[in-house]
Amino acid sequence: MNPDVLVVGGGPAGSAAAHWLARDGHAVMVVEKKEYPREKTCGDGLTPRAIHQLAEMGFDFGVGDFHRVTGLRSYAGELCLEMEWPEHPIYPNWGGVIRRAALDSQVALLAEKQGVLVRQHTEAKPVLDEGRIAAVELTSHGETEVIHPRFVVVADGSLSRFGRALGAVRDKRRPFGLAARAYFKSPMSTDGFMESQLNLHDAAGHTVPGYGWVFPMGDGTVNIGVGVLSTYHRWKDLNTTTLMEAMVVSAPPHWEVTAASQLDESRGGKLPMSFSVGPLVGRNWVLVGDAAGAINPFNGEGIAYAYETGRIAARHVGAAIGSDDTARLWGYHDEIHGTYDSYYRVARAFVRAIGRPGVMKVLTRTGLRNRTLMEWTLRVMSNLMREDERHLAETAYGMIEAIVKAGPEP
Repeated sequence: MNPDVLVVGGGPAGSAAAHWLARDGHAVMVVEKKEYPREKTCGDGLTPRAIHQLAEMGFDFGVGDFHRVTGLRSYAGELCLEMEWPEHPIYPNWGGVIRRAALDSQVALLAEKQGVLVRQHTEAKPVLDEGRIAAVELTSHGETEVIHPRFVVVADGSLSRFGRALGAVRDKRRPFGLAARAYFKSPMSTDGFMESQLNLHDAAGHTVPGYGWVFPMGDGTVNIGVGVLSTYHRWKDLNTTTLMEAMVVSAPPHWEVTAASQLDESRGGKLPMSFSVGPLVGRNWVLVGDAAGAINPFNGEGIAYAYETGRIAARHVGAAIGSDDTARLWGYHDEIHGTYDSYYRVARAFVRAIGRPGVMKVLTRTGLRNRTLMEWTLRVMSNLMREDERHLAETAYGMIEAIVKAGPEP
């Protein structure tokens, strides 16, 4: 089979791109080097942006693996604030938690229902001709075949071997995150709120820019993890395993988690952020999701942006197929920058600011005493502003600067 489009990678971005392309009548093949269900380093949390994209694809939220949550509970030391997801004209006011092993399998099935051919245990390698993908070698169970897709969507994640073979590189001036997570037994597994710990510390007791999380899975377990930022001046000295251990010790007592209740080894990974990987577009290919570094620097969210970039890519790849004009791919580049640039620019400024010693502590202790400010911040950091509120990100960063300049409270 020589498909119209080959999608390399069967995660959120790849399955979304394949789903929307196939729905519009294009012949699509997805190749996934692993087998579903496969484990991923992820918090498993879905914000309303991700829920919206899943709903658009027809995802069944009634499946037993899915646990619905209504908001976020944030901690900084002894301070705690509980906030529900905001009302929005497009996105729902609820989120959810589901293991990526289950989520990715089910979204791949949604793509198959649209007519996508999904091949597991299959690795892809491009054959290039002056920057154009002339062919792709597919290797499965020791056997190799060559196919000739018209276009390729690169969706093989943050390490993206396929993307690197095309010349895609990460802009080292832009931030990235380091994250680790593990599953624990907990009697609070059916809680209706995700939790974030904003006062994260390293082994020496220094405040670290980033956050810890406890997400209820609804099945007797919780996902506990930590995420830290490369903007921290001592980030090379950080050990996410040690941070995880400290997070478990400091987790609120009601979760009843200890080292003994941990069910698996912690898994870690690097999170490329702010569209730090490029070029986004080549002669007959595009990068999407983590392969493009699409993760939101404000909160480390990647799933929603994988679904969104996959859908945007499908629209422009489809236009290129329909017009037989590869230049139409550049519409993807333009839409990505038009949609995300201003928001991510402010997010980069934010993560640079909190990378300075003491800034995160000042912000969290000041913010958690002000519900209005924190609810506003939740909308900004989760990118849930209405169209008439797009100025909020700039305004919020201005307030951050003012709080920082004022210094710690007496």
